[in-house]
Amino acid sequence: MTIAHRMGSKAWDGQSDRFSPVYNPATGEQTAQVRLADATDVDAVVTAASDAFGTWRHSSLSTRTRIMFAFRELLKRGVPDLARCITAEHGKTVTDAEGEITRGLEVVEFACGIPQLLKGEYSERVSTGTDVCSIRQPLGVAAGITPFNFPAMVPMWMFPIAIACGNCFVLKPSERDPSAALMLADWFSGAGLPDGVFNVIQGDRVAVDALLAHPGVAAVSFVGSTPIARHVYRSAAASGKRVQALGGAKNHMIVLPDADLDRAADAAVSAGYGSAGERCMAVSVVVAVDPVGDALVERIAERTRDLIVGDGTDAGVDMGPLVTAEHRDRVRTMVDTGVAEGAALVVDGRGLTVPDRPGGHWLGPCLFDRVTPEMEVYRQEIFGPVLCVVRAGSYDEAVGLVADNPWGNGVALFTSSGAAARRFQLEVEAGMVGLNVPIPVPVSYHSFGGWGDSLFGDTHVYGPDGVRFYTRGKVVTARWSDPRTGAPDLGFPAQ
Repeated sequence: MTIAHRMGSKAWDGQSDRFSPVYNPATGEQTAQVRLADATDVDAVVTAASDAFGTWRHSSLSTRTRIMFAFRELLKRGVPDLARCITAEHGKTVTDAEGEITRGLEVVEFACGIPQLLKGEYSERVSTGTDVCSIRQPLGVAAGITPFNFPAMVPMWMFPIAIACGNCFVLKPSERDPSAALMLADWFSGAGLPDGVFNVIQGDRVAVDALLAHPGVAAVSFVGSTPIARHVYRSAAASGKRVQALGGAKNHMIVLPDADLDRAADAAVSAGYGSAGERCMAVSVVVAVDPVGDALVERIAERTRDLIVGDGTDAGVDMGPLVTAEHRDRVRTMVDTGVAEGAALVVDGRGLTVPDRPGGHWLGPCLFDRVTPEMEVYRQEIFGPVLCVVRAGSYDEAVGLVADNPWGNGVALFTSSGAAARRFQLEVEAGMVGLNVPIPVPVSYHSFGGWGDSLFGDTHVYGPDGVRFYTRGKVVTARWSDPRTGAPDLGFPAQ
């Protein structure tokens, strides 16, 4: 089977003769191939979106809202099918995929309130006979470049708000799991969205660079690794586009001596190994503040050894495979490096096998203790089921580790002290903070984004920042002539 593009309601092959394999990570078998767009294909889909914008931008807010509500209903009914599609190409468990879709659905529901979100401001009589109003208008064609790890949720962080604001949208999903985007596009079309408003272009870096340079694209949203986020930001900004580019992370979870250690251990295992660690908000570093290190590591190790790894479609499985064999091999090499550097590998998942699935991309959960900031396993974003424990002598030392890290995506503190928690939320250098919450992903009516090398651009995604990103402000100052005012005054209004 060949997976191609979608232009509005129509499937479309394009002209490129380049393809990339799509695998089932649990079996290692190739299940399809995806056609990779070239610059000509990108130009065709951007042109279609530009043509549709001329009409869509003038659609009424009630029309946009009605279509968004209809899309919401189709999405809700399709959750089981979409979750199975995600599991088949990504590998995460079906329940995890369902959770991903639910978080995306929350942003769709936020976008259903677009009439309230786009309300402007009005000031009467700012000067004699003069009124001022501010309004927000759509940008044009927006592009979304999204990663493999959340093939449904991350696109839904972007396109519902962009489209509700009156823009048209071109989505470039990961070529590793391309089918979820097509299902979303099909349902949106079925909800009554006009052709050309939402489009899917499949591809790799060739398609990405074409979108970044295309003069018909007004804004680019990106989620992925930090090196590519930096490239996207620089290239798109150089082309005069509005850009939000979210990069990688090394999220720390600090555990103070007064924390509930069982609760902290549960959180560390869930946040470290969920979705095989292939999450930008995964906890990859636990900072144990003396003297709780030994007790905390013992609890985490006990829970880690009990995890069930297998095919994400099987009941009772906690963690599925990694997305590709190449990525699994890279993560396993990082584990080898950690051992060579002297970190204590308390739980070793490198030898994991799964019966009846010998070709799957398997790597069991790995737990390192006594990791230091100089080690590569600490310095690199591993993006796999590898959890590192660092020992710290004090609260200040633990918070200093977060401040010294180039990423500032998410951070968590586990404590029973309200005073420590309040101090932490004020002092810590990160964009999203959890207090006894390991993965502090904001709800849809707030906004998601980190600091440092985790975000390039000025605005976060979805929520109020999403509305601001996909619109631009306009201020209108109006004065109407009144025969009672006499001759015109050419001076600057003083009253």
